[in-house]
Amino acid sequence: MINSIYLRRKNKILIKEGNNKLPDVYLASILKNIEGIGYTFSKKLMDTIRTLSIDELEVFYDSIIAELKKIVGHNVEYKPMYPNFPKQVMDSDVCTLYINAIIHYITLDLPKCKVQERIPLLDNINLRVIDLGEEEEFKQICIDLLSSKTSISEADKEDIKWFVEEYKDDVNSIIPKDIPLKENVALLASLLLKHTNRANDILFNHIKTSTDVLRLTVALSDGDTSLATNTKFRNFKRSERRLILSLLENCNNITEDMVRYKNQWIRLGEKLHPFEYKGKYPKSFQGFNIIRNNIKIETFNSKIEKAFLNNDIIKSVDLLKTRPGEFARRLDQLLRSTEYWQYVIDNFKKVCGEIASPVLMQVISHFKHRNKGNDLRVFFPKGNVAKVYAIKNNLSLINDEACNRVVKLCENELRTRFSNLPQLGNVYIDEKLNDYIVPFSQRSASKALRTIVRGSKVDISDGNTIRFFLWWKEGLVGNVHTGRVDIDLSAIIYDKNWAYLEHASYTNLKSDKYKICHSGDIVEAPNGACEFIDIDINSIIKYGGRYIVMSLNSFTEQPYCNLPECYAGWMMRQYPNSGEVFEPATVKDKIDVTADTRICIPVILDLVERKVIWSDLALKSNPYLYNNIEGNEKGMVLMGKAITNLSKFNLYQLFKMHANARGTIIDEIDKADIIFSVDRGITPFDIEKIMSEFM
Repeated sequence: MINSIYLRRKNKILIKEGNNKLPDVYLASILKNIEGIGYTFSKKLMDTIRTLSIDELEVFYDSIIAELKKIVGHNVEYKPMYPNFPKQVMDSDVCTLYINAIIHYITLDLPKCKVQERIPLLDNINLRVIDLGEEEEFKQICIDLLSSKTSISEADKEDIKWFVEEYKDDVNSIIPKDIPLKENVALLASLLLKHTNRANDILFNHIKTSTDVLRLTVALSDGDTSLATNTKFRNFKRSERRLILSLLENCNNITEDMVRYKNQWIRLGEKLHPFEYKGKYPKSFQGFNIIRNNIKIETFNSKIEKAFLNNDIIKSVDLLKTRPGEFARRLDQLLRSTEYWQYVIDNFKKVCGEIASPVLMQVISHFKHRNKGNDLRVFFPKGNVAKVYAIKNNLSLINDEACNRVVKLCENELRTRFSNLPQLGNVYIDEKLNDYIVPFSQRSASKALRTIVRGSKVDISDGNTIRFFLWWKEGLVGNVHTGRVDIDLSAIIYDKNWAYLEHASYTNLKSDKYKICHSGDIVEAPNGACEFIDIDINSIIKYGGRYIVMSLNSFTEQPYCNLPECYAGWMMRQYPNSGEVFEPATVKDKIDVTADTRICIPVILDLVERKVIWSDLALKSNPYLYNNIEGNEKGMVLMGKAITNLSKFNLYQLFKMHANARGTIIDEIDKADIIFSVDRGITPFDIEKIMSEFM
């Protein structure tokens, strides 16, 4: 498991140096085998492997090859409906493809055809280099995750759980001094309670509000600590109930905080039985009594809403100054509600130093683009499902000078804040980082070969054919069988204005004009099933295409979280009829699809700019239509427009701000003390490091 995490996050492995001299033939054999998966070893790692015995090498190889195959999706067998894809599909007439599909739907039989011998892969492959790691750097992964200033993903949380269980006897070595995010506090405290006897420091030093206590109980019940969804609370032991109520009793203003999540507290009260302890924990009992009996109290939010309703800017500002983070989130509403914007900004300046850095960055980005006339306003709701909402932008304009003052104010505060951090020396910053978004929220991010931030843009490498792939399996999840599972892979072509041009899916396996083709629609997967789509970039651009939306649709309506396994990705193919249909060395990205939803949009392609736009989005199915491309096309367009036109704070801006505050920017990369780039030094894929050290 150590190397599973280390490989996925850092492309490194841990291996103990031996006392032997391994013949080069063994090392060469391993290098050749992993080369076929798209990997090789650094010289430092090769030198360490040379010290292993043959038995040690065998154990090492068996573990590492299995992990590498799993990472790129090469641990399963791929049997597309048309095994000689893509040529077989492009050479077949539409009638034959249609009849074969109908026969498959009725009998589940696949078309009988001779599997032709394929010529070897002709593509040039840039191998990923695996380096030798160190245990301290490995532990730092957990420290960085817990130090994150923004929300982390489910995959991140699973890694933290492993670290706590593995290092439970030396748990202080993986815990940072400061844990800024309350969700991480709840997760860590719950893990320490479950696996160690060292939870008290976290519990009594970091849990300070009733919402902190609620998050802890949610974490102990394996629920959503963002509190965006309801949790089915487990039964707590008497000792746990006393601990939870004692933590709640030590908090201030508990009732107002409890009102914010009233329904969840009512359900939790059914498990805690606070009436039994009303003598020992009277404040807690009183809080539960108020929410259960709907006793009205005046809350901060009700006061704010009343002030806005009465257009009382002075009252609104005075209230918001007591909660600076909320002031930042309400700043736009304040500024468009009054002509006295100077008064609002002057008071915002007084509390700016108390606002979290990620929030200040979002304020900067918002007000930089506030009056640029964007057609849509885009929202990513809090929660563990990657949804996006886009509505028409009908907001009134705000004075340009006010917008500029807010931006400068926040920039100055961040620059001052960053200047107090250790000096960086000479700094090189790659301008390509303008294409990568700062990780403000990774809560709903999927586990992937290379996890980056939603809305970021990755260069499409050399080659003219992009091959999407999908693999899924039906079977038991827990003790319940999924039944027949049919997941459909689709690709939709739009022009520069998002007008529909063509699509490839089970309803349309090929297009001679746009040279796109689908490997065939498989409708059951007891042993796993796969689908592929090939996209010829030049032909699509030639006929006016620009955007391609990759879509996965659960035709049989099971949510992805209820499947044993489902993942998708894309390859870059220079010679699509060479090599196997699935060539692991050509895989650029692979994403595990596990959301509680029935439609997923992993990526959107901008073929004109030659960019892959990382989407990782969920879309609700249309209840009146089959769950297919035709039924969801309007939603696809809206989400496509939203994700391709995001105006968010990017990594170039972030790193440049750090460099200006605590270093010197230089143009020569080899003379830099620290490098920020796409493929050297600190990269967009070092998300946990960015979230902990630079935000």
